[in-house]
Amino acid sequence: MAEYKDREHYIPVRRHDLVNLLCTDRGLDGAAAGQFRQFADLLSATFHFEYHQLLEDLKNEYSPFDPDECTKPMVSLTSQQRAQKLDRLFERFAWLMERANFKRLDRQEIIEATKAVSDWGLNMDVDFSVFERFDLFARGDTVGTRYRRRWRNWRRLESIQLPVYQRLVLIVKLKPSKRLPGGVDTDDVFLKIFKDIPKIDLEMLLPGARMRMPGIARLKLGSSLLSGLAWISYSIVRQILAAAVLGWYFMWGPLLAVFGYGYRQYYGYQSTKTAHSLRLTQSLYYQNLGNNQGVLFHLLDEAEEQECREALLAYYCLWRYAPPQGWTMADLDDYVEMDLERLATIKVDFEIDDAMAKLERLKLVTKNGARYVALPIEKALESLDYTWDNYFKFNKEATG
Repeated sequence: MAEYKDREHYIPVRRHDLVNLLCTDRGLDGAAAGQFRQFADLLSATFHFEYHQLLEDLKNEYSPFDPDECTKPMVSLTSQQRAQKLDRLFERFAWLMERANFKRLDRQEIIEATKAVSDWGLNMDVDFSVFERFDLFARGDTVGTRYRRRWRNWRRLESIQLPVYQRLVLIVKLKPSKRLPGGVDTDDVFLKIFKDIPKIDLEMLLPGARMRMPGIARLKLGSSLLSGLAWISYSIVRQILAAAVLGWYFMWGPLLAVFGYGYRQYYGYQSTKTAHSLRLTQSLYYQNLGNNQGVLFHLLDEAEEQECREALLAYYCLWRYAPPQGWTMADLDDYVEMDLERLATIKVDFEIDDAMAKLERLKLVTKNGARYVALPIEKALESLDYTWDNYFKFNKEATG
């Protein structure tokens, strides 16, 4: 069983497309393909039901901290109860991120990212003391392409390669701070999901971060300020000499010029700051995928799909290609990775332990020693149908 440090567990193929790939590969006959499609539908419905329950649990955990909540709470929580619920929320959210194949970024990775800025982002000053609790999760550690025009290249379009996270998720509980806008409720927990974020621009996503003016802009303002002050100083000295002869009322002109120039520089700084704020807003507008409770729906749907893909691939390969005595988990893991690369040119580190745990729980495989054998497709359909029927154990006669 090979392990890869340069591959992720996430399988970037929609369940529908994956089923079509498997059913049209290597001459699967019409009857068997039809049965496997039925199997996929039943398996998907099973996971969907289970994840609906998980969604309800997460909504209940998140409700006391949801900044968008519009319903009236029926029970008031004590500070101790809120603290316990907060711990539970972060714990459950981390579990969900694992199921959706995200990895948690450690604090050092985040700090290193805040020290640099790309040509498409803004340099931000991050104060970590504004966070009571926060976690960042990432998936899709890859290299992206960006395009830009520079004067030194005669404004021609050029492409730049830089490392990006295809998906980035933030969960944060804030503390009162002067860095935060006045309307922010620090009792809430904020959830955010973004796409295609350059690694060195992570600080753009953190609440309470302040913009640092880029070096070119600071140089521009500083040089114009110094040159202007030098000119005004020269004018003042000249006017002082003239005032000694013509009268002190001639000093009002240079003084007004000093105040006028100071206001002009301040206004220029504020205009530049506003332009960079607009740039940040426009960037995040197109990269933001969801907020707060919407993030839970998004991630649970992804986790459900991922669970289904893993189970489908493991069962299909074991059913179609394993010898009668079955395969070990290592054999199956290697075959699934090889077959997925052949079918869709996708390289993943297949999560075999998780996949087999699901198939065993749903009684879709049998185990002989270290080897697994898939149930025949007819028996597998019966097993899934039995599981579905027993989700709701209501006996009318017993209650009559």
